[in-house]
Amino acid sequence: MTTPVDDGPSPMHDTGGSERTMSEAASKALLRDYGVPIAAEREVTTAVEAAVAAAELGFPVVAKLCGDAIAHKTERGLVRLRLADAGAVEQAASELLAAATPADGAVSVLVAPMVSGNRELIAGVVRDPQFGANVMLGVGGILAEAIADVVFRPVPISAVDAAEMIDQLATQKLLGEFRGEAAVDRERLAAVLLGLSAAAAARPDIAGIDVNPLIVRSDGTPIAVDALVVLGAPTAPTALLPHARPRPTDEQFRALFEPAGVLVAGASTHPGKFGFVSLHNILAAGYRGEVHGTNLQGEEVLGIRTVADVDALPDGAIDLVFVCTPASANVELLRACARKGVKAAFVTSAGYGEAGEEGRRAEAELVALADELGILVAGPNGQGVVSTPANLCAQIVAPYPPAGAIAVASQSGNFVSSFLNYARQTGVGISRAVSAGNAAAVTPADYLDCYADDPATAVSLAYVEGIVDGRSLLDRFASVAARKPLVVVKGGATEAGAKAAASHTGALAADDTVFDGACRQAGVTRAATVEEAFEAAATFATQPLPAGPNVVVLTTAGGWGVVTSDAIHREPGLSLLALPDDLRAQIDTKLPPRWSRSNPVDCAGGEVRDTIPEVMELIAAHPAVHSIVYLGLGIQSNQARLMREGGFHPDHGLARIVEYHERQDRRFAEAAHELSVRYGKPILTATELAVADPDNPGPTAVRATGRLCYASGNRAVVALGHLTRRAAFLRARTAE
Repeated sequence: MTTPVDDGPSPMHDTGGSERTMSEAASKALLRDYGVPIAAEREVTTAVEAAVAAAELGFPVVAKLCGDAIAHKTERGLVRLRLADAGAVEQAASELLAAATPADGAVSVLVAPMVSGNRELIAGVVRDPQFGANVMLGVGGILAEAIADVVFRPVPISAVDAAEMIDQLATQKLLGEFRGEAAVDRERLAAVLLGLSAAAAARPDIAGIDVNPLIVRSDGTPIAVDALVVLGAPTAPTALLPHARPRPTDEQFRALFEPAGVLVAGASTHPGKFGFVSLHNILAAGYRGEVHGTNLQGEEVLGIRTVADVDALPDGAIDLVFVCTPASANVELLRACARKGVKAAFVTSAGYGEAGEEGRRAEAELVALADELGILVAGPNGQGVVSTPANLCAQIVAPYPPAGAIAVASQSGNFVSSFLNYARQTGVGISRAVSAGNAAAVTPADYLDCYADDPATAVSLAYVEGIVDGRSLLDRFASVAARKPLVVVKGGATEAGAKAAASHTGALAADDTVFDGACRQAGVTRAATVEEAFEAAATFATQPLPAGPNVVVLTTAGGWGVVTSDAIHREPGLSLLALPDDLRAQIDTKLPPRWSRSNPVDCAGGEVRDTIPEVMELIAAHPAVHSIVYLGLGIQSNQARLMREGGFHPDHGLARIVEYHERQDRRFAEAAHELSVRYGKPILTATELAVADPDNPGPTAVRATGRLCYASGNRAVVALGHLTRRAAFLRARTAE
C-alpha cells in the first residue's frame, strides 16, 4: 500500500468557533518536536522548487497543496501521487498552485516521498468535554470509521498505558507479521502515543491532533505521512461544570451505615406505604439499635410507638433519619432532626431534581440546608441503604442480603435490588449498599471512596448512568481502585442507551469508548452487564489474585473443556497453558491412559474416589500454573437425585451409593477451596447446576465455602479475566 494522503473526514478535522486547523507542514513541524516520526518532506512555493525538492528526496514522490485553510485535500483533488520524475512533479505542482482559491489564503506545495506499507493506523488526540484530552489509537485509512477499532486513554499517559492501548486493539493480526512484513515495532508505536500525550499536555490550546494514516513500513516501524493539528482556546475539561462538593465526613458516613439509632419519618400503618415497608424491613433484619418513628396521629406501628413531633424524641439517641414524608415537609423535618443530633438522612421522597425546574429548586434548597445543619443527605428519590455489619435494612424494597464483603453504590435503585438478589442466590454477601437516587449531595463516587477505607469491604461495585464531571470522576475512581478493586457497570453504553440514561437521570452521558479508556487507565474493572459485574465483584471478594495469565482447565467431560478453552482464547490477558511435561507425567500416575494428556485435563471418566482432589492438587502445586477452572462438579449428586426420586430408594443398595455420590461432590468443592487457599491461586468451579439445581450438594458445598459457583465455564473465564487483568495492572503500576 502506498501513501494515501488525506483519507477523508475525521472528527478531528471538524472545526468551529475560534478553532483553526494548522497547515499540514506546520502540524508536522509541531509533532516532530514531540518525537512523532514524520516522513521526510519539503515545503516549496513554486513548481520549479518542487521539482528540485523531489530530486533531493528521491522518486517517486507525492505532491499536495498545503495551507492553513486546507484540511480535506483528497476531496478537492489537491493531491498527486506516484510522481516518477522532475517533469511530472513540476507539472503537478503548477496545477496544484493554480487550483488554490482566495479562501485558501497563503498556500504552498508539500513534496514528500511515497511511503510503502500494507498497514495503516490512526493516532491522535481528542478533547472530550468530560474527560479532557485523550490520546487515540486505531485502525486507520479509509476504513477507520467503518471498522471503529479504536482505543483511548486520558492525557497524560504512561508507558504502561501506551503498551496497553496497543494490546487492546481488536485487530491484533495487523500488528504481527503481515503479508511478508515484519511485526509492528511496539516500542516505536508506543513512543508515538507518548509523544502525542506530551504535546497535548504541554499545549492546552491543542483542540485535536489527527495522524491518519500512520503507516507501518515493511520493517515494522511506524511513520506519519499525514497530520493535522487543530488549535482552539485553552479550556479545562470541567470549566463549565459546577465545582465538586466535598466528600461527607467519616462521622457522617458512620451515621448512615452504622447508626446508634434510626428514625423513620412518616411511619405508616398501611402495609403498602413506604413508611410501613421501611420500618418493617429495619425491624425484620434484626437492627440492634434504637428504632423510632413519626406519624401525625402518633399511632403504634409494628410495635413501635410513634410520635407526632420530632421534638418529642430523645436527644442524641438517633443518628439516621429515613425520610418517607412528602418533599414539602422535609425542610422543617431536617431542622427538627438536627436539633436531636441526627447526622445523616436518607430521603426516599420524590418531587425533586427529576420533576422539573421547581423540583430542582427544592432539591438545591434541601442540600443547602443539609450543609448548613451538617447532615449527610442521601438521595433524594432513592430506595434505601443496607449495612449488614449493623444488621441494617433501611430500604423500601427487598431483599436483605447475606453478610459479605461487596459494597454497592448505584444510581439506579433497581440495580441495588439486583445485586442483593444475586447475593442471596450465590451466597456471596454484601457489606454495604446504597441507592444514590438523584445524588444531589452525595455521589456514587463519594460512597465508593468511603468503601475503599471500610474494613468490612473487600471490593466495591457501582452502577452509573450519567457523568457530569468526567475528569473528577476519573480521579476519584483511580483513588478508589488503588486501594481496593472497583467494578463498574455503566448504563448508556450505546447511543440508544445514552438517550435513555439522560431521560432517566438528566445527566450527561460521556462517550463510551472514552469512558472505557478512562476506566482502564484508572485500574477500574469495567463489566458489560449487571450479571458480569456481580460475578466479577464476587470473584474479587472470594479468590486470590493470580501471579500470571496461565490457566489450566480440569474437567470430567471433554465438551465442557473445549468450550471453556475457546473462552480462554477469547478473553484478553488469559492463556491456556501448554501442559508442562513434568505435570503431564505426574497426572499420568493418577488417570488411565485414555485421558486427554493435554490442557484441558479431561479425566475421560477415569476417576476413582480420590482422583479429582489429587489431580487438582498436582495442577495447583505446579509453578507454571496460575489459575484453574474446574468443570463437572455435581454430576454424581445429579445421579444421586434421580436415584432418590426414582421409586427404588433406599433399597437395592441405593441409599449407600446416593450418600457416596453426594459426599464426593462435597469433597470436591471443599478441595477446590482448600487448595486455592493453600497455594494462593484462583480455583473457579463452574457448573450449570449452580442455577439449574442450586440445592445439588456440589454447588451447595461451594456456597458453604463462601465462594461463587459459576453457572458456566464461559462465565467463570470472564470473571477470571477481570481478576487476572487486575493483578497485571497492579504489577505494572508497581514496576513503573
